[in-house]
Amino acid sequence: MAREPVQITSAESQVMEALWKRGPCTAEELVAAVKDGQDWGDATVKTLINRLLKKNVIKSERGGGRHQYRPVVQRSDYVASESQGLLDRLFDGELAPLISHFAEHRKLSPQEVTRLKALIEEMGDDQ
Repeated sequence: MAREPVQITSAESQVMEALWKRGPCTAEELVAAVKDGQDWGDATVKTLINRLLKKNVIKSERGGGRHQYRPVVQRSDYVASESQGLLDRLFDGELAPLISHFAEHRKLSPQEVTRLKALIEEMGDDQ
């Protein structure tokens, strides 16, 4: 059965990224990992951990006398949900207007254009 998409805030996503990259971590390890890129205190990171626990997107397991946290939600599922949410909110679920928007407002590199063309060709081959 598919999980309902869970709203993860931008701040919470920093903790999730650390878990996705490092695997199971103690609270202290998460604080160190997240504080590296943010100007947050220990209490802030621990609050984010508790929020994620309540949302059931991370799990706490006791091992070696310490609690370790691990993600329950896969990064790929989170990215898919967030991407679809962006498409739905801003572009009525349509991919072409999103790509058009970026093409008009941001110069695409030759590598990006080549990659987009290859993706479109692959999609055409599947139909």
